[in-house]
Amino acid sequence: MHDTRTASAERHAERDRIHRRDLFNSLLIGVGLGTILLGAPLGWFAHRIYAQQRTAQVLLCRQQNFGLREADLQARCGQPY
Repeated sequence: MHDTRTASAERHAERDRIHRRDLFNSLLIGVGLGTILLGAPLGWFAHRIYAQQRTAQVLLCRQQNFGLREADLQARCGQPY
């Protein structure tokens, strides 16, 4: 009976041991989630800054060329949105 408990304990110890492949998989999952969770907000902020800058450039161009027809303004300055 004592041998059965020892064998069972050894199997549990072997199963619970952390293997290098498990650490590597955990690292890959962590890097993937970190990229998504940090990359998405950074991308959103970068897009927002670019969009605001582009809108400001178009509006400044339109103001500098005040008096032109709308078609000419769009051809010269582009659309703000």
